Amino acid sequence: MYYLLLIFAYAISLLPLWVLYRISDVLYVLVYHVAGYRKQVVKANLMQAFPDKSPTEIKRLTRKYYLNLTDMMVETIKLLTMSKRQLKRRFICDLGVLHRLYEQGKSCQLHLGHNFNWEWANLFCIQGVQFPFLVVYMPITNKVVDRLFRHFRERSGSHLIATNDIRTGMASWLSKQYLIALVADQNPPDPRRCYWVPFLNKMTAFYKGPEMTARRNNIPVVFVDIRKVKRGYYKAQLTLQFENPRQEPEGHITSAFAQFLEKNIQEQPEVWVWSHRRWKHEWKG
Repeated sequence: MYYLLLIFAYAISLLPLWVLYRISDVLYVLVYHVAGYRKQVVKANLMQAFPDKSPTEIKRLTRKYYLNLTDMMVETIKLLTMSKRQLKRRFICDLGVLHRLYEQGKSCQLHLGHNFNWEWANLFCIQGVQFPFLVVYMPITNKVVDRLFRHFRERSGSHLIATNDIRTGMASWLSKQYLIALVADQNPPDPRRCYWVPFLNKMTAFYKGPEMTARRNNIPVVFVDIRKVKRGYYKAQLTLQFENPRQEPEGHITSAFAQFLEKNIQEQPEVWVWSHRRWKHEWKG
């Protein structure tokens, strides 16, 4: 089954993007109008985040989100055969801050959210820096799909580290220079082992890991802001937020990231992943 899916994905990826976006339009109808994939979750999350928006505005945002979601699907498949030149034309980002940190002999942590298209951002970054590029990822329950997505990422040069095996996966890298991408807005499984910070009008649990790693090893932290300019075109901005994390009080890096991400979401809400249950845990404080 895995090889059949891989062959199919490669065949689809050979299609020009304008054809893939027509496929995305069809997928949008199937996912949103026919299957109604997690529509109630998306609606509830948007109402939580934007209590002042009218039902009409929430519905409009929901539709825009699902179209961006299906665009993300076809754009991810396109990565299998997308040229470096084509990606540079469609994804813009100044990597100067990463070059400076590398020249200074430092490692670096990238903190970003689930903003479309983070997969293009990863590949753009890999192609533009000298660092070995590590990516912490959440394994997918379906083994076939998980293997397929691992192939997508590893073929580009990423070194994948599963969230449930970070300590072991990082052991061999601690004595080297590296760049690690942490999608730091995921919902932690254990609400007792996290930081609780205000986020989109609700006390929200964030993983402790990204901040603890940065402070323990004094690894500079760069925040990543990804924006969708128009269909098929993105730009990202990198901000060196904490050059000496060890000097920061506990919880401050996480709180700062939550505020940073919240501002990005408020300015372009349709490009953040709303179909996951971000608020599964309730604050007991």
